Amino acid sequence: MTARFTYSRWDGTQKGFSMDAEGILDELSEDLLYHGDLNAALRRLMREGMRDSEGNRVDGIRKMMDQIRQRKKEIEESGDLGGVYSEIAEALKDIVDEERLAVENAVRDAEQSGDERRMETARDAAMERNFRLDMMPEDLAGMVREMQNYDFQSKDAQQRFDELMDKLRQQMMQQVVDQMSEGMQNMSPEDMTRMKDMMAELNQMIDARERGEDPHFQEFMEKYGDFFPENPQTLDELLENMAQRMQAMQDFMNSLTPEQRSQLQQLQEQLMEDMDLSNQVQQLGQKLQQMFPQDGPPNGYNFRGETPMDMQQAMDAMQEMSQLNQMQQMMSQASNPSQLSEIDLDKVRELLGEESAQSLERLAEMTKMLEEAGLINNKEGKLELTPRGLRSIGNNALRELMKKITKDQFGQHRTTDEGSGHERTYDSKPYEFGDPFRLDLHKTIRNAVSRGGSGTPVQLTPEDFEIERVEHNSTASTVLILDLSFSMVQADRFVPAKKVTMALHSLISSQFPRDYLSVIGMSSIAYPIRGDELPTISWDQDYGTNFHHALMLARQQLARQSGTKQIIMITDGEPTSHITPEGYPWFTYFEGWEAQQLTQEYATKEVMRCTKEGIKINFFALDAHGGLRQFIEQMTQINHGRAFFTDAYNLGDYLLVDFLENRRRTARVR
Repeated sequence: MTARFTYSRWDGTQKGFSMDAEGILDELSEDLLYHGDLNAALRRLMREGMRDSEGNRVDGIRKMMDQIRQRKKEIEESGDLGGVYSEIAEALKDIVDEERLAVENAVRDAEQSGDERRMETARDAAMERNFRLDMMPEDLAGMVREMQNYDFQSKDAQQRFDELMDKLRQQMMQQVVDQMSEGMQNMSPEDMTRMKDMMAELNQMIDARERGEDPHFQEFMEKYGDFFPENPQTLDELLENMAQRMQAMQDFMNSLTPEQRSQLQQLQEQLMEDMDLSNQVQQLGQKLQQMFPQDGPPNGYNFRGETPMDMQQAMDAMQEMSQLNQMQQMMSQASNPSQLSEIDLDKVRELLGEESAQSLERLAEMTKMLEEAGLINNKEGKLELTPRGLRSIGNNALRELMKKITKDQFGQHRTTDEGSGHERTYDSKPYEFGDPFRLDLHKTIRNAVSRGGSGTPVQLTPEDFEIERVEHNSTASTVLILDLSFSMVQADRFVPAKKVTMALHSLISSQFPRDYLSVIGMSSIAYPIRGDELPTISWDQDYGTNFHHALMLARQQLARQSGTKQIIMITDGEPTSHITPEGYPWFTYFEGWEAQQLTQEYATKEVMRCTKEGIKINFFALDAHGGLRQFIEQMTQINHGRAFFTDAYNLGDYLLVDFLENRRRTARVR
């Protein structure tokens, strides 16, 4: 099928792709070069954020977690949770006061009537009611229990108490289901019966699934879906929503003073018993606690605001705190950007704002974008650079270094002579005796037609022959020795040196594909480094700089190559290690002057072997001190190579320019 695209006029509202895979990899490069760990570099970028190709800031999760902490602080300072307790206590106290006033008014009305029997009855009833009001328990649950059995004098007080009980029942149930629909605001006895049926069937549905049976979730939702306005699509999603709400209620209880917590718990139990829901809620709570155990100690918050909160405000605050905690936990536990996609973007948008939601969405897409662009792949759960990603890192390093080099210093390594190479110049010349017979057929026939006129057959003579010109290409074989000893990182020389190594690898691979390049890492011992390993190499924890072993490996590698041969060594220290005849490394720095002289002799002998085999050695010494400078100058006198004494941040200028100039000079000599 042919892909179809639809285009429209730009009106300023459309949003382009401001973050691309190459830009992400470029952001990773510096960290990747330093630590050599792609997964760690991605985690740091995810944590710290970045700027996209348009210069817009993509916030990292560190800033988002700061926003979460700030929002939690604002919630704790927004009100006083004790207001929930105070609200209920004050409401009950006002009802009692209103009832006392009604009792007094009833006695006064009876006295004003002049009816002795009525007065006596009124006084006896008032005495009994006042006694019960005076003996009312101080705890909320006990007060509610007594008032439920109390014969109110005041119809208004009775109505206020009934309304308070309805409100408290609704609030208690909101810890189990989110009754946001209008029909659930004033529950009738039928609603209560239906609620109990729903709770019972929910517990049965969980039991059925635990037995491996079909819980019939869709049938349950068709029957009781109005209890769940979030419209959960699975049983797990429904239970998770309920668990979060019940956890919010528990967090609320944990945030109260011990006295407030005890009294509200007793009131809760009393109301649940009144609604005949205690057993069902207890079963559900136990099941949810097993399915969604809370990590760590119970949450309790230090609400220190001055404005009293009612129950609904407190529950909303607890639910937001719970959502913030969950978001914070998921962000802190994310080990790679793709795991951020599990965070609800709508919740992030609601709690932290649109900017944070967009940043999180971009961060979550980073791994996917890099994989789709072919820059990384997932190998057994670990992210690795692909060959294309490796080339991109090298090209980025090369581009950065080449910005400091003028264009006339960068050129191809060609000669002005034509030879027997196989690269065409797309030019021709008349044949001369001794030339390779690479006949340019078109120009040869044209010469014959021009000489003999049109018509067939065309008669060819040696004077008509024209041959193709070809380039004379030189080849060079280079081994780059990179110092990986611990001193390179101590003085911040490692990353610039590694970047130059990758730039040179990219330059030779792209501009001089027939050249040979090998990289050798050098510390207490030396070892070859493959091109695909370059971005991930890091410094060695070992002490020691083994010139002897590194030069020996380089010489052995170059013995199998042809063309001009050279060794480039990047180092910040003189030789302090060598390989013994038995094949073991010997670190001589602390062995005294004679041992160090022995190590330098091993290195010097290897330089002499390289010189004998026609291998040039170019030393790039970083921040060279007296001993290193003196030793390298001695080696260049033996080898007739070159020595460059520079610092880490000018290394690229020296090395790349010298390499390119030397390649052109090599071509001219040939």
